[in-house]
Amino acid sequence: MVDALATKGIIEPFPIQTQTIPLGLAGQDIIGQAKTGTGKTLGFGLPLLQSLGTNPEPGVKALVVVPTRELCVQVAEDLVLAASNRSTQIAAIYGGKAYEGQVEQLKAGAQVVVGTPGRLLDLASQHMLSLKDVKVMVLDEADKMLDLGFLSDIEKLFAQTSPTRHTMLFSATMPGPIVALARRFMNRPIHIRATDPDEGRTQANIKHVVYRAHSMDKDEVIARILQAEGRGKTVIFTRTKRAAAKLVEELNDRGFNAAAVHGDLNQEQRERAMAAFKAGKKDILIATDVAARGIDVNDVTHVINHTIPDDDDTYLHRAGRTGRAGKTGIAVTFVDWDDMHKWSLINKALDMGQPEPVETYSSSPHLYADLDIPEGTKGRLKTAGPVREREPRATVPAGGRSGSGRGDSRQGGARDGSARGDGSARGDGRTRTRSSSSNDATRSEGAQKPDGAGTHDGAGPTRRRRNRTRRPNTGSTPPPAA
Repeated sequence: MVDALATKGIIEPFPIQTQTIPLGLAGQDIIGQAKTGTGKTLGFGLPLLQSLGTNPEPGVKALVVVPTRELCVQVAEDLVLAASNRSTQIAAIYGGKAYEGQVEQLKAGAQVVVGTPGRLLDLASQHMLSLKDVKVMVLDEADKMLDLGFLSDIEKLFAQTSPTRHTMLFSATMPGPIVALARRFMNRPIHIRATDPDEGRTQANIKHVVYRAHSMDKDEVIARILQAEGRGKTVIFTRTKRAAAKLVEELNDRGFNAAAVHGDLNQEQRERAMAAFKAGKKDILIATDVAARGIDVNDVTHVINHTIPDDDDTYLHRAGRTGRAGKTGIAVTFVDWDDMHKWSLINKALDMGQPEPVETYSSSPHLYADLDIPEGTKGRLKTAGPVREREPRATVPAGGRSGSGRGDSRQGGARDGSARGDGSARGDGRTRTRSSSSNDATRSEGAQKPDGAGTHDGAGPTRRRRNRTRRPNTGSTPPPAA
């Protein structure tokens, strides 16, 4: 099976594969540790499929647990490709999608399930997923599951499987809690580190460039980097969902072909963006760290860190989106002035030898030299339309009322109406409620009077007082003398 896939060009011989596949075929529990992009998926996928045979019986026999939805889709696609000449059915089970389609796959007899912990436990609690017949269980990117707080969920999934199962655990890093988990649920595992002892933690085939950049100039710098010689598919990482949405809008306005993947998008939108990126319809993908482990595209040439990651492990996983399958890549990182302490820790942990990133602007000559950007490049493509004029925000005149006289809270006032000068609040934008009881009394009283009544010109007593209705004589008080 392995030789056939290698002959077709589906897999390439990586150290992690050559070391883990023979042991996995023999049923040995494995802890596989290797840098991202070095073929860990097929390192466990091929032994898993081989152990099930060419025509397995219906029912879940193998379980692969992954931390993110994007990685779930990616691993499932890789296993479907590897099992193309078999009758094995693979189901991807993850959140953000309707239950019905996933339940139908399980009822149809899927033998391999790739899923995220939350949705797996949800289906298991509803008795729609049974794990009692699982023969092979795999934890992929186990350190990310620890970061996301899935450790207790993993333990619950282990408890629902047979203790005699074959277990394989794969990850780029191996923190202490993951090692403790392996010792608890694995049977005398062999720890394989597919790395060169003389090589650092960063991949040698990735060029790391670090700049200290101003936040107001980052978009312009990125736009010029995107025009570098030989630039292919590019992944840009941002710290927040709002920054990702803003950047994709900015780059598209400048004429670039960008898509975004972040938590404010529903699952269908995220999958469409990923599919367009993989197919080449979009050559720029802007993502938050939630998608870092699921972007497995071999021809990504550049990774740009719009904001510095929080730690060295996150940096490695971001940078690992490029330079995959033995190819070369470039990782560019922007460090804000306030984040120099973070970079100091990352630089020390990864031994990168760049303690002081060079101060860089979009006009800096070294930017063009470092990244092969043609001279004279500007941050806007010639094919882009005119610069989009952003609508100015409406202003509120003195006194807190808008020019329309409505005093709407959307015209610069407080959203809840608490700070409005007229004391009113618009909960739904249509209904006005006076906060002053005297005003309410005046309005209701004035509505009962003829035109002109109930007004006050400030020069004398009001007509309202002069025209006040006298109380009827009830007979309790004698009338005045004639």
